[in-house]
Amino acid sequence: MTSYVPYPKCSFHEVGGSTLDSHHGFVVEYGRDRDVDLGFHVDDCEVTLNVCLGRQFSGGDLYFRGIRCDKHVNTEYQPEESFDYSHVIGQAVLHSGRHRYGARATRSGHRINLLLWCRSSAFRELKKYQKDFSAWCGECQREKRERQRLSVAATKLQLLRRQGDNTVASNC
Repeated sequence: MTSYVPYPKCSFHEVGGSTLDSHHGFVVEYGRDRDVDLGFHVDDCEVTLNVCLGRQFSGGDLYFRGIRCDKHVNTEYQPEESFDYSHVIGQAVLHSGRHRYGARATRSGHRINLLLWCRSSAFRELKKYQKDFSAWCGECQREKRERQRLSVAATKLQLLRRQGDNTVASNC
């Protein structure tokens, strides 16, 4: 039996979207006598579908703080990586499972969310051998830009030194 995937497989190509081959669904309830909030984390999947089934509630906003690989999951976020999302009953948010996020406290009422974690066994196997995730990890991208900046600076310095050496040689 083939599993049904409720979104285009061409999405999330950087984390194996076209090879999503398994899923795990579950329900989370927030409110009095239930979970109140959910701490900062990443999901154990490549793609997450989070559907707000609701009832009446206030609070419970999601806060997103950048996509990270395993090596950089605990690094600081940059202001441009900050995004807050307010749940609306009957609507869903689809995001990378590597997107770091949490849920703020549900202040009143009862919030119910259906979560579907979609996984790619091919991407998980590839991750064992791959070290650079600059295609999607915000910190890998920053490290790559810094390496490029340092390389350009070193090349400029070499050129300036050569130019200086040539100037001294021509004055002799």
